[in-house]
Amino acid sequence: MRILQVSAELFPLLKTGGLADVAGALPAALAAAGVEPRLLVPGFPAIRESLTHECAVAPVALPWSEGRAALLRGRLPGFDVPVYVLDAPGLFDRPGNPYGDALGIAYPDNHRRFALLGLAAARLAEGVDGSWRPEIVHAHDWHAGLACAHIAASRTRRRNQARTVFTIHNLAYQGLFPAEQFCDLGLPPPHYAVEGVEFYGQVSFMKAGLHFADAITTVSPSYAREIQTPEQGCGLDGLLRHRAGELHGILNGVDYAVWSPVRDRSLAQPYSVERPEGKADCKAALQRECGLDVRPDAPLFGVVSRLTEQKGLPLVLEALNDLIDAGGQLVVLGSGDARLEAAFADAAARHRGQVARRTGMDEGLAHRIYAGSDVVLVPSRFEPCGLTQLYGLSYGALPLVHRVGGLADTVVDTTLEDLAAGTATGFVFNAFTGDAYRRALRRAFALWSRPEYWARVRDAAMRQRFGWDTAAQRYVQVYEGLLQR
Repeated sequence: MRILQVSAELFPLLKTGGLADVAGALPAALAAAGVEPRLLVPGFPAIRESLTHECAVAPVALPWSEGRAALLRGRLPGFDVPVYVLDAPGLFDRPGNPYGDALGIAYPDNHRRFALLGLAAARLAEGVDGSWRPEIVHAHDWHAGLACAHIAASRTRRRNQARTVFTIHNLAYQGLFPAEQFCDLGLPPPHYAVEGVEFYGQVSFMKAGLHFADAITTVSPSYAREIQTPEQGCGLDGLLRHRAGELHGILNGVDYAVWSPVRDRSLAQPYSVERPEGKADCKAALQRECGLDVRPDAPLFGVVSRLTEQKGLPLVLEALNDLIDAGGQLVVLGSGDARLEAAFADAAARHRGQVARRTGMDEGLAHRIYAGSDVVLVPSRFEPCGLTQLYGLSYGALPLVHRVGGLADTVVDTTLEDLAAGTATGFVFNAFTGDAYRRALRRAFALWSRPEYWARVRDAAMRQRFGWDTAAQRYVQVYEGLLQR
């Protein structure tokens, strides 16, 4: 099967979150499962500058008058499969991240930028590359949602036979734009309708994917159920219930070639579940790097996250004195909401030696936080899958999580029964409240006070495996089902 993966981000070249990790790891897993994947990504500077062995495939006609765009095919470092790059300098050759400028302000023409990505996917599905034509176009998150709409329109005009799969990575981010911008998208007028891309008087790229895709997936079984409810459906729960027969919850995987303390070159000392001694060296090195007191007896809690309310970080701040008073330490890496950034900066200033705060995305430091932390905090209000807790498990940083989405699917609480059975891997709280979070925090300190039990739980955590091979097999089943219709 020839599968085109469409994504706005791609690890290791361009990453703002877990989407890049998925886009970077899934193609190799699909190839190992016996299919023929290729990628389509926008020509952002980091990607365009890394492209080698490039050749022009075809121009891409813009739905508006100014500018130019073309499809290139070439190779990117770390990928054994050909990659298509949408070369449109006027749209993608800009500072900042893929979605906004250096100040984090969204670009006003984002609707054009990502509509063109969907249009390019449709052109590939029509066969503009005479040497390769996808049978399945797999679009990831709202940025690629219009690929499904453009291909649906193309089927009417050109007998395009490609099937489409749309993966929801986070339903809360929907790609909403004013209705008057619909004319820039290159879609036929009937597509702006309730049975189309219209969403409460706006254009929704997310809804485009949900409505027009032949199959829908999301990144954990629990999240697939949750988004069909009004509480987590973000206004799209009715459509998702209507399409429940085409909705599949497939848990994200971990690329253990990247996320393994045995082979991670960014660490002070490698270690493994069989030889865990090096983790203590990593902890001491992290404490020194971040200006924390070097204390092996203090449980070190790590946060690697976008600083947003969704991630449950107000709970961390609310219970910070509990953590400090019990003798713990906290290191936070991330940026986002200005109020949360300021609150963690203030905490670091007030609790020198016990709280450290670093801003931005530092991939190496993220790895060192997982390796040096005893607990990784993921108290998200909602969490489609979560990769943070999976990385924590691999590095022996026990996840403390809210029982929701992929967190519920991957972390086993330290109940007496699960401790006795040897299946406990972290700390889980049910209600999204400060009291419930504090109780989980107290359980973590109680387990820390019994080193023998802590070592057992850490051993069980590090033995967990959530590889991409399992996820790839599930995706292959979805693809096969579509091609057999």
